[in-house]
Amino acid sequence: MEWFPKYNYILASKSPRRQQLLNSLGIEFKVQLKEVEEKFPDNLSMEEIPVYLAKLKAAPFLAELKENDLLITADTIVSFNKKVLGKPSDYEDAKQMLAGLSGNEHQVISGVCLTSEKKQTSFYSSSNVQFKVLSDKEIEYYISKFKPLDKAGAYGIQEWIGAVGITHIEGSFYNVMGLPIQKLYEEVQKF
Repeated sequence: MEWFPKYNYILASKSPRRQQLLNSLGIEFKVQLKEVEEKFPDNLSMEEIPVYLAKLKAAPFLAELKENDLLITADTIVSFNKKVLGKPSDYEDAKQMLAGLSGNEHQVISGVCLTSEKKQTSFYSSSNVQFKVLSDKEIEYYISKFKPLDKAGAYGIQEWIGAVGITHIEGSFYNVMGLPIQKLYEEVQKF
């Protein structure tokens, strides 16, 4: 039995986590990438930022989409103290981000955009994440053994730091990984 509508699914993301999550839905898809400068206007709310960026990532594909194509684009931000924590620029930046998140709650917000030749829809998912107080040794171990420089907020929930440091999540675990897969499943069914 086929659960998903029959489209030529295209994921515009180099994130191995997003690819893994989309794979878990049991659909065939291809990955296509186009470079986009990820800038957003200052007047957007935290929830609007990742949706704006997901739509921005879809824009270069619009002229190329064929009749049965369904493009999936996504962006995830970490919001802490009303500020966006992007990907850290270096080891020190990652250390500062994790030290800030230590002992505190933050929000992870993913925006997803579904685009076909004829229409486009977008949505977001938000999760609250609570870290225990992390020691300097724990932060340094994580940064040296894992690769947090490609992750918003300098961490991956599915990695060591998530297992030892996260005490509570309110919302979707998969959203924190970078793709709210349950909501995506529902939205594709409606699309």
